[in-house]
Amino acid sequence: MKNIWFITLFMLCIACNAQENKDIHIIDIQTLKTSVIGKDVQLVDVRSAREYNLGHIDDAININIADKETFKKEIQKLDKTKPIYIYCHAGVRSHRASKLMADLGFTSIYDFKGGWSEWKGQ
Repeated sequence: MKNIWFITLFMLCIACNAQENKDIHIIDIQTLKTSVIGKDVQLVDVRSAREYNLGHIDDAININIADKETFKKEIQKLDKTKPIYIYCHAGVRSHRASKLMADLGFTSIYDFKGGWSEWKGQ
């Protein structure tokens, strides 16, 4: 009986997680290079303005996720129906931002898991 309960709970968690992230796609550096660089896309750096000014991926705009209300206001100026690519330093903030963006109705979110640290190190 315990095994059935555990399996049911496990499957429910997997189903909820998959449903929650259906609009969020985790991408690697190679995908970012081929899908974003040199193309007209929405690319957002969610780090602080200070971090952004110290270096960022070309053509990225800066919308800091640390101020959630300002982030929500500014991110909604972008086109929710077009793909949007986001990154931070290492993936934690961009993950949080991608979930918030999905809640706001963005339909195609690409979260660069390596972030600025991987991009800078290439």
